Amino acid sequence: MAALYEGCTLCELVPAQNQSNSGVKGVEEERDSDHVIRTDSAGSVTLYKVSDQKPLSSWTVKQGQTLTCPAVYNPKTKEYIGVTDSKVVRIWKAEDLVLDKTFKATVSSDVWRVHSASGGEPVVLFQKGAVRVLDSLLSAPQQPIEEILPQEETIRWSTYIVAESQQFIIFTTEQKGSNFLYLQRLNPNTLQRYRFEREEPGLSPLSFSASQSGKHIRLVYLYPNGQVYQSMVPLRGLGAEEGSQALPLPRNLLLTLPVGEGLLEAASALVLDEAHVAVVGVPHPSAGAGKDFLCIWNTNFQTLQAGKEIAGKIYGQLWSFSNKLFIPHGKTLSVIPYECPKSALASALGKLKQARSEESRAPTSVPSWNELLHEEKAQPSRPVETRKTRTTRRTQSTPTLTIDQVLELIKTGTVEEVQKEVDGLLSRSDLQELQPSVGQLASSLVSRSLAETTFYTSSTLAQLVHTRSLCHSVCPDLVLLALEKKDYFLCQLCLQFFPDIPEAVTCACLKAFISMPDVDAEKVSLEPVSISFMETLIGQHGPTGLQNGFSPTSGDEERTEEAVNTRDKDKKEKSTPPEEICPVGLHKAVLLNEVLQTAYTDTFLLPHLKDLSSPDVVLFLRYLQFLYLKYSQEDFPQMHGLRSPNLSQVMDWVCLLLDAHFTVLVMTSEAKGLLMNLHRFVRSQVKLVSELGKIEGSLQELNKMKGKKAEIGQYSIEVIELF
Repeated sequence: MAALYEGCTLCELVPAQNQSNSGVKGVEEERDSDHVIRTDSAGSVTLYKVSDQKPLSSWTVKQGQTLTCPAVYNPKTKEYIGVTDSKVVRIWKAEDLVLDKTFKATVSSDVWRVHSASGGEPVVLFQKGAVRVLDSLLSAPQQPIEEILPQEETIRWSTYIVAESQQFIIFTTEQKGSNFLYLQRLNPNTLQRYRFEREEPGLSPLSFSASQSGKHIRLVYLYPNGQVYQSMVPLRGLGAEEGSQALPLPRNLLLTLPVGEGLLEAASALVLDEAHVAVVGVPHPSAGAGKDFLCIWNTNFQTLQAGKEIAGKIYGQLWSFSNKLFIPHGKTLSVIPYECPKSALASALGKLKQARSEESRAPTSVPSWNELLHEEKAQPSRPVETRKTRTTRRTQSTPTLTIDQVLELIKTGTVEEVQKEVDGLLSRSDLQELQPSVGQLASSLVSRSLAETTFYTSSTLAQLVHTRSLCHSVCPDLVLLALEKKDYFLCQLCLQFFPDIPEAVTCACLKAFISMPDVDAEKVSLEPVSISFMETLIGQHGPTGLQNGFSPTSGDEERTEEAVNTRDKDKKEKSTPPEEICPVGLHKAVLLNEVLQTAYTDTFLLPHLKDLSSPDVVLFLRYLQFLYLKYSQEDFPQMHGLRSPNLSQVMDWVCLLLDAHFTVLVMTSEAKGLLMNLHRFVRSQVKLVSELGKIEGSLQELNKMKGKKAEIGQYSIEVIELF
């Protein structure tokens, strides 16, 4: 069945004063599925990285100007395209800072939208129905633009599809209560006009969604009365002469959605695949009035398969890119991942898991290469079995429990019984089917473990974390339970796989790890990959040289004579040169590395770091110093594939600890030499970044100096001096 997963907030919104408009003109995909650009009514375009939920760049028009359509991205030229005041086409790159200083061209007619898609050239759709390829338009911006639409006919929606190596612009219009569909094919240019069948008097579609389906364009549209229709438009239709009669557009009813009392005002239906449609702004059939939901409906079987309550006002806007839904509501723009497995009647009725049992499925007759090369020679009479069929054979004598039965068993069963049944459930079921239930299983196990001190299933919880279907927000007590039970292996797994661990929990893990005696830490079983990195790092020996902008032997060249004398005096009295011996044990270092690689926000992390004791801070700083010195050696190996923190993470944590405990460290005598060394580390990194900035500037200047190809003959010598 389709599923909606836990979402996140991409950005805050500033809705219009009347609260009827979200302020978002459009959301478009950029270079890949993890980057989107948002255009708002305030006149700004912002680039976001979805996985980080943060803006990367933003561009704003001058006061008095207005962005009249959503900006788009051209993947071929890596440029952004927008339109201001309906007639000024603007093009800019990511490195441009001021939008008004970038390329602009004024055209002779008002623009409705600019469309761009992978595999096709950007095209411009004018408000009166004419279409131009962007390049041909910019070659003569003031070229006359024909008027395709009659005077009273206006465009309501448009999209751009590249199919069968052809480009198609699809747009809908409205004229005196009648609705029309236009299919414009480029190169060769043909235009087909269709008339929508009339719905109830006075009703026009609220939303449209189009996708390619074989040799047709599949158009899905929603009316205010809850009726969702589908029309199939052939890609190779006959061109209609201008002014000729529109062809009737056949349709069939896909869904009849519940609307309650009255009609829908702000709603949208968006095609996800051949069998699923996402709907927002339509009441949930089983929820009370006044609640807004995002739902996924199966159009093949007329069933509601997933629903998620949305807080705040719904504006009837919805976008989808790479299995992520973007929906503005209230004062936020949210991103909600979804999944739509292949449609089947059993799954639509909720009977798929009971209908397909491993016992009724015949064992596979295809052997693996490993079995052919090894097992078959040793045991030729043994039938070939996969892991699942072997598990089935072992469990045929015991009844198969459903997820609900396992959840009931967790409440009363013994540790051994629970571990056995959960392990069996994970072994005999498809992981995709179990994803919605993994959180329930983990929450039930954690709840009972907190209530009963004698009940704890470490291996089962670790197995659930390994499915990668859990996160901290689904089971918020799991990490704290692992710390309470001193199950540091489970803590390590959670730090690796949970992307949303709060800063308070991260600091709780750090405090537990750093204060744990090395003797106890060495008894903990940890993941071999993370241990391999530390074994290689600790066992590495060699001469220290200049690397990453730092050399322990030449870091003080820029000091004044007075500073040098002071340093020499302190060195004789108290300081010792930085040691290359790891200040913590192997296993403790592995756990600290997991903390270093955990995501955080400085503002939220700093208050919790202040709870660390002074000895713990000094020890942690010494470990960070050890990592930095190792990373700075010339012969530092590039250990790809091993889980390890990078240099930037090490330096960030050094700065965080110094910010949180600077006063205490300055007053601690044993930290004096350590602080001096750390100061040198940070200064060397600042110097490195500064030098890299100079190189970048020089390279940019060289790029500007490139002459035209005509000026360079077959043989030339060019001398460039860098100062």
